[in-house]
Amino acid sequence: MYSVIIFLGFYNLLFAVFHLLFWRLFKWNKEVQKLSFANRGIIQILNIQIIYYFVAVAIVCFCFTNELLTTHLGKVFLLGNSLFWIIRLVQQYIFLRKNSFVIHILAVLFLLGAVLFFLPLLYY
Repeated sequence: MYSVIIFLGFYNLLFAVFHLLFWRLFKWNKEVQKLSFANRGIIQILNIQIIYYFVAVAIVCFCFTNELLTTHLGKVFLLGNSLFWIIRLVQQYIFLRKNSFVIHILAVLFLLGAVLFFLPLLYY
């Protein structure tokens, strides 16, 4: 299970990098200009905050692997992150209802996160 937790650290770092690329991938320099001042700020702030969250979770996975596996707080953290990915998966089908290969790949990745964060709870 230690390897799973370390893998989850890299998993979260990859999502942080993915979100860092949003400005380029989705042409946010042009696209967000179409939004109102408030919505333009909110969407970019939320993206920056989720990047911070992914990096923080990665650091916890790398630095507190044993604690995640052996303490009550660690188990709550793992469960909370599993629920984060389940909620994200559900939102995928609420807000991005489109039969798209990329959307399906992301859904699989979100499910993977939910399962991997939950998996250590079954063994400790």
